Amino acid sequence: MKARIIVAIGLLLAATGVLWTLQGLGIVGGSAMSGVTTWAVVGPLVVVVALVITYIGFRRLRG
Repeated sequence: MKARIIVAIGLLLAATGVLWTLQGLGIVGGSAMSGVTTWAVVGPLVVVVALVITYIGFRRLRG
């Protein structure tokens, strides 16, 4: 995969993880996920994975 695509996927995944976290914490409402503790736990895990993917993408851009 091209490095730019990897970075884009990582950033989109990070944004999704942040949204899930905010929904799980009840900060963002209007969803069945709002206020559900599971998403408050899964969201940060997704963000960590996304940051690793983004880091890998940036390393490939440099190399």
